[in-house]
Amino acid sequence: MSRPLLRGVSGMRISGNGHDPWDLEMKERNEKEDLEKDHSTDQSYLALSSGTPRSRQNFTMLFLKFSLIAIVFLALTGSFWWTISISTSSRGHIYHGYRRLQEQLVSDLWDIGEISLGSSRSKDLEFCSEDFENYVPCFNESRNLALGYSNGDEVDRHCGQELKQHCLVLPPVKYRIPLRWPTGRDVIWVSNVKITAQEVLSSGSLTKRMMMLEEEQISFRSASLIFDGVEDYSHQIAEMIGLRNESNFILAGVRTILDIGCGYGSFGAHLFSKELLTMCIANYEASGSQVQLTLERGLPAMIGSFASKQLPYPSLSFDMLHCARCGVDWDQKDGILLLEVDRVLKPGGYFVWTSPLTNPQAFLRNKENQKRWNFVRDFVENLCWELVSQQDETVVWKKTSKASCYSSRKPGSGPSICSKGNDVESPYYRPLQPCIGGTRNRRWIPIEERRNWPSRANLNKNELAVYGNYGALL
Repeated sequence: MSRPLLRGVSGMRISGNGHDPWDLEMKERNEKEDLEKDHSTDQSYLALSSGTPRSRQNFTMLFLKFSLIAIVFLALTGSFWWTISISTSSRGHIYHGYRRLQEQLVSDLWDIGEISLGSSRSKDLEFCSEDFENYVPCFNESRNLALGYSNGDEVDRHCGQELKQHCLVLPPVKYRIPLRWPTGRDVIWVSNVKITAQEVLSSGSLTKRMMMLEEEQISFRSASLIFDGVEDYSHQIAEMIGLRNESNFILAGVRTILDIGCGYGSFGAHLFSKELLTMCIANYEASGSQVQLTLERGLPAMIGSFASKQLPYPSLSFDMLHCARCGVDWDQKDGILLLEVDRVLKPGGYFVWTSPLTNPQAFLRNKENQKRWNFVRDFVENLCWELVSQQDETVVWKKTSKASCYSSRKPGSGPSICSKGNDVESPYYRPLQPCIGGTRNRRWIPIEERRNWPSRANLNKNELAVYGNYGALL
């Protein structure tokens, strides 16, 4: 008997131990779908994982850019407000000085602009006549005499009464480039200076006689017999101070020297080889200028005179002042010229004076000279100067190292101490003061108590606080 055929209902599963083809097919289909789903999930995760660092990098760079912009903006803003606050707070202190500098700058730029125009404005740049070859502003002896200046004031500096010159001063017609230093210190071209052979030969100054005229040159060579006089003279001064020779000036605290009426600078040129710095100062001369020849030799020099105004140097500036037949009458004007010497001379400094007036033998022949000498000697004694030595026509004094010396003088025995208002630190051609200056200055330090050159060229902290901007005068 045949087995009846069972017809199952669709979706109906019959359990049993055997493997139904339908179940297997459904199982494979489900596993395949699960595998595809997992694969797509892994791909999405990988894509997401690979894109995250790039996004973070872009975000970091963007953040840094914005941060940099913010920092620059804040810095500029802070600087702007800081500038405004500084300008506002200090305006009252610097306004006047700034205004003066601004006006001077505008004037200078205007002049430079006119010169830069060249040939289009050449008519404004005409050359001065030959009469202006030795023109120096504020120094005109003939004009000063016409204005009534006398008693030495005619050679002094007077400004404000002359017209401003709008022309270019020409050099001498045959001017030649100076010889290279140090040869140019001893040999200069005759055509570069306005001096004649007659003026050289007729000169009575000690240092003016130290020249030898050649065909085109003036020689100051130390190898000449004439120049030996300067070396012997310097050696004599050193011995009078108590030194072996002029090379030991530095050991006595002498480094800076003011040479009054310096001739043609031979004294300073000789001392330059001994590491001594000598400043030449002399009256203005229209012909045969001492300052002109000294500068031509490459040595420091300036126009100035002991007449009616203070020298443009701070108080207590020089270790030694030297006057060899310099033409200054120290006994005139009640000794006010000697007070100016005392002002610029450092404590313990030396004043060297060479003149026929100081020769004791001359006193026996000329009573007037003896009277003048007695006045100078007594006056400087009341300035607390010590007479160190006197030989022939040369005398050496030493300024006191103790400011207390002035208060120990007898009442009415000498010039008084300058008041604070008259004791100006850096005068600029002020009228001469009939009092003793510099005694209240914090730079009142005796030359023998200071370090010798060149050690004192390097200031320590304490010295810098004392000398400040005047370190160049050490």
